[in-house]
Amino acid sequence: MARKSKLNLLELYSEENKDQIYENVFAEIESFELPLGTSLRSVYDDQPNAHQRFMEKLDACIRNHDREIEKMCNFHHQGFVDAITELLKVRADAGKLKVQVTDTNRRLQDAGKEVIAQTEEIIRCRIQQRNITTVVEKLQLCLPVLEMYSKLKEQMNVKRYYSALKTMEQLENTYLPRVSQYRFCQIMIENLPKLREEIKEISMSDLKDFLESIRKHSDKIGETAMKQAQQQKTFNTVLQKQNNVNYGKNMYVINGRVPEPKYEITSKRTLEEEDEHEEEVLTAHDLVDFSPVYRCLHIYSVLGDGETFENYYRKQRRKQARLVLQPQSSMHETVEGYRRYFSQIVGFFVVEDHILHVTQGLVTRAYTDELWNMALSKIIAVLRTHSSYCTDPDLVLELKNLIVVFADTLQGYGFPVNRLFDLLFEIRDQYNETLLKKWTGLFRDIFEADNYSPIPVANEEEYKIVISKFPFQDPELDKQSFPKKLPMSQSVPQIYIQVKEFIYASLKFSESLHRSSTEIDDMLRKSTNLLLTRTLSSCLQNLIKKPHIGLTELVQIIINTTHLEQACKYLEDFITNITNISQETVHTARLYGLSTFKDARHAAEGEIYTKLNQKIDEFIQLADYDWTMSEPAGRASGYLMDLINFLRSTFQVFTHLPGKVAQTACMSACQHLSTTLMQMLLDSELKQISMGAVQQFNLDVIQCELFASSEPVPGFHGDTLQLAFIDLRQLLDLFMVWDWSTYLADYGQPTSKYLRVNPSTALTLLEKVHRGMKETSKKNNIFAQFRKNDRDKQKLIETVVKQLRSLVNGMSQHT
Repeated sequence: MARKSKLNLLELYSEENKDQIYENVFAEIESFELPLGTSLRSVYDDQPNAHQRFMEKLDACIRNHDREIEKMCNFHHQGFVDAITELLKVRADAGKLKVQVTDTNRRLQDAGKEVIAQTEEIIRCRIQQRNITTVVEKLQLCLPVLEMYSKLKEQMNVKRYYSALKTMEQLENTYLPRVSQYRFCQIMIENLPKLREEIKEISMSDLKDFLESIRKHSDKIGETAMKQAQQQKTFNTVLQKQNNVNYGKNMYVINGRVPEPKYEITSKRTLEEEDEHEEEVLTAHDLVDFSPVYRCLHIYSVLGDGETFENYYRKQRRKQARLVLQPQSSMHETVEGYRRYFSQIVGFFVVEDHILHVTQGLVTRAYTDELWNMALSKIIAVLRTHSSYCTDPDLVLELKNLIVVFADTLQGYGFPVNRLFDLLFEIRDQYNETLLKKWTGLFRDIFEADNYSPIPVANEEEYKIVISKFPFQDPELDKQSFPKKLPMSQSVPQIYIQVKEFIYASLKFSESLHRSSTEIDDMLRKSTNLLLTRTLSSCLQNLIKKPHIGLTELVQIIINTTHLEQACKYLEDFITNITNISQETVHTARLYGLSTFKDARHAAEGEIYTKLNQKIDEFIQLADYDWTMSEPAGRASGYLMDLINFLRSTFQVFTHLPGKVAQTACMSACQHLSTTLMQMLLDSELKQISMGAVQQFNLDVIQCELFASSEPVPGFHGDTLQLAFIDLRQLLDLFMVWDWSTYLADYGQPTSKYLRVNPSTALTLLEKVHRGMKETSKKNNIFAQFRKNDRDKQKLIETVVKQLRSLVNGMSQHT
């Protein structure tokens, strides 16, 4: 029972709970709270008949609401009826009001049409105004862009490309981003790279034109730069000379003569010309417009392609440098060829130096130094080659002056030029060679034009003219009255003058070489030594060897060389006065003129001896002895007397020669005459000699001895000159006296009377005399061989011959 009761309670509780759930669902439905799925699902989650029960509950709820509605309507019904009655009363008034409102609306509409039209117009104007304002605002944004683009086009037209690039940069960075939504801006943006490329191409074209222009104007630029450098140097030199108080002391003074300083006149004239043409001197800027290279550099820098431009510029300039450094094949023929070559090179490097200083990075000092070193090596090689072809010293000197100006000009622009001055020392040697060749011709012409006779002076004026050209002093000659003769010939002062001219010419090359006075002095002395020892010595040697130079000329040449030798000290003083370097300086070279003139004098003396002997031989060849004559003619032979007369007159000319020279010549002539006469007797072609011929020959030798004893040249002591004929004299005495017994007995004794007679010589002559005696005996008497005296003489001769042969054999064995 209790359990059943409990179940009933549970069921009751369950029923109450379900009713509460249904009420909640109904409340949610009435409150229109959505969604209802959760509530409805709770209804259907119970027992299977829950739906039916829910519907029953729902119907009961609906019935309850209907009853409430009915109660409410019943409560308000009377008020509703009253309201309807009031509405019916108002209907008529509402109709009237509607008619009035309709009429009022019609009239209002009619009155508002104009207002509407004006309003619409105002609205349209307002819209236009707004649009205009918008357009103005947009145009205010676009106009700067268009103005900048127009400015860009104008700058392109007037070729202001650098400004155009700056304008492009402003357009891209500032103006175009503001209006990038417009189509024209896109077109502009697309055109800007094309314009940049166009600018690059145009600027590169301008650069090419610039490079071509400077290539054409390089020679003019270089000529202008070299002219300015030379004018500055000339001005400095003249100014220095004007400020030098001791300027006049450097001139050579001799015998009261001071050479006129020609270069001073030239310098003044040069300064005057410089003043006249100073306004006409142009600079590199005046000749070449450098703006293309600046513009191109800036353009490529702005475009970020500066390295490409630098490489292109340097490459093209290297090519131009090679073209400039290539000389013309005929450059060495004229100085203009060298001048144009140097002008082009100077012009090239002047432009590079200008570019170096006015631009940053386009060219560097390292680049220009490298280019200059390359060019310098090429220049030196070219000058070595072409200068070697120069044979004219004036052209070589002008070349040197051009090189100096060239070097000074480039040195002024900071380029090292020491190697050029080293090259000038090489060219100096060549210049000296050309000078020596030129002076060889001058000396040769002087010698050919000389009459080789003493210089006649008729009065004091002529005498002063001569000594003004040549330092001659002779107190004894000064005491003589006019007219008188100077001992030397015309060639001596002329040679002296030409030697000084050579020194001047050599000095011209040494100027402007940036060398010390000591070095210049050394160069002058060395070149002068070459002139004396090689050129003048060679000319003198050739002159002495010429066939037409006779004894008189040779004598005069010896006299001339003596005076030239004495003048060497004046030449040394001349060089000293030019260079202001004392001869006592340790390193000062000496002139070798003394040895030169001594050698020439010795050669002339030897030639005198040779020609004198040749002349003796010519007279000897005229000898026409009858070697078979029975009796002598009783007087000396005619050829010999002519020879002696010739020797007397010749030795009279020798009075102006140094004593030893005349004595040596006289002794040499007598010895040669004696030797030649001896050879005539001993000639192998002469087979027989008669005693009459021996006697005639003895007469000729006597004349020679008389000539020797007459002292044709003073200074011989005793019978020194006669000793030249001692061999002949003893030989002839032996045959004339027929003193064979004495000869054979005293042979080999120091006190022998016939000490100078050689056994072989005596044997040769005796055999010839023996054959001559045999031939004479045959002609005189066919039976002479049977005479006793003749037979005895024949036997004596045969005996003497045997003894002489034994002596000769003994001498050969002893030897």
